[in-house]
Amino acid sequence: MTIGIGLLGLGTVGAGVAGILANPEGRHPLVGELALKRVAVRDLSRPRPVELAPELLTTDPEAVVDDPAVDIVVEVMGGLEPARSLILRAINAGKPVVTANKAVIARYGEEINAAAAAKGVYVLIEAAVGGGIPIIEPLKQSLGGNRIQRVSGIINGTTNYILSRMADEGAAYADVLADAQRLGYAEADPAADVQGGDAADKIAILAGLAYGGRVERAAIPTEGIDRLDSRDVAYAAQLGYGVKLLAVAQHLGADAVASGEAPHQLLDVRVHPTLVPKDHPLAGVHGVNNAILVEGDPVGRVMFYGPGAGAGPTSSAVVADILNIAGIRQVSGSQAQAPLDPLLAASSWRQCRLVDSSLTTHRNYVRLRTTDEAGVIGKIGSCFGQAGVSIQSIVQFERSAEAAEGRAEIVVITHDVQEAQFRAALGAIEALEEVQAVAACLRTL
Repeated sequence: MTIGIGLLGLGTVGAGVAGILANPEGRHPLVGELALKRVAVRDLSRPRPVELAPELLTTDPEAVVDDPAVDIVVEVMGGLEPARSLILRAINAGKPVVTANKAVIARYGEEINAAAAAKGVYVLIEAAVGGGIPIIEPLKQSLGGNRIQRVSGIINGTTNYILSRMADEGAAYADVLADAQRLGYAEADPAADVQGGDAADKIAILAGLAYGGRVERAAIPTEGIDRLDSRDVAYAAQLGYGVKLLAVAQHLGADAVASGEAPHQLLDVRVHPTLVPKDHPLAGVHGVNNAILVEGDPVGRVMFYGPGAGAGPTSSAVVADILNIAGIRQVSGSQAQAPLDPLLAASSWRQCRLVDSSLTTHRNYVRLRTTDEAGVIGKIGSCFGQAGVSIQSIVQFERSAEAAEGRAEIVVITHDVQEAQFRAALGAIEALEEVQAVAACLRTL
């Protein structure tokens, strides 16, 4: 039984998917049952890395969705619109969808999942997070018997490449970014990567799956690496840490509610540069690779590692989702006649709420520019102590140029402290006459 595939987009990922479908030899036998029936492109005359019959191509994506020969719609065009509308159009036509679009799922996943459940079709999203790393299905299925306590990871390859080179070579952020753009690791406009937006999209999806409820993407505190100074990477290394852009989702318990009402699960979900101890599993993830660490009860710690982007890894995940749907169709004869597998279909089964970030608890790294004189460290320590902040370490770094000008840099790493207390201490420190600036403030594992 041939299963018709409609492809929305023939860029890097779309071409990768088309290449797999055109060469089924040596792959799972079900790949041979998949056939491209229609492909939407922006420009019919553009050269392409994969040869396709001209009659398959169209500039009208709605024609792909509406084609009766298309059984499964694959959306790899990216962006919010028309991708969202096309996904909903396919669902309304009773066609399952496979998408790699993390931006759409992070913002409109609830709407899309509700529409899919009403029509009895699947929307599978393995390629939306982590490229070729299988993480979506494990969170839905393999780890479904666990209470997930924390999901944390390096889920943007561009920023990990930049940070790896800053650490290894002592290079400046702007210089490494320019190299990443030349090598194709970073876009001409890298904002989504370096400002943390891409990672925030992905952790919103992972948190929703891990904790069983919608996570509001716009509410996730997000900080990128675009303001990171190479000296903080160097200081971190001297103190036994690497710096990574981490996306974190942590379960903090449930709130109290009236009798008969379901409690909201309280989550701390965030994206920011983080000092990671060099013996931590995520510290050894270098270059463009991604890694996602899941901590649960009773499984403990499990880590998923591999290439997080690119034609090969992402198209691999897309085709895996297609095969999931194709396998169900092959067994049932018609996907629409088969009940949805609750472990495969996306669904929300409880309410989640992000806590006020001022109430969350973290360790912190702070770099202060101060005058180089006796008693400064003592005054800084007193400000932290009066705010109830416990200090793990406090170190003065002196550079020859700064010392000659009577300046010093002091780096403090705190123990776990509530964010509101930490900010109160920083306010008092900034008011000290000897403190010229809070030059950097990062989270620490």
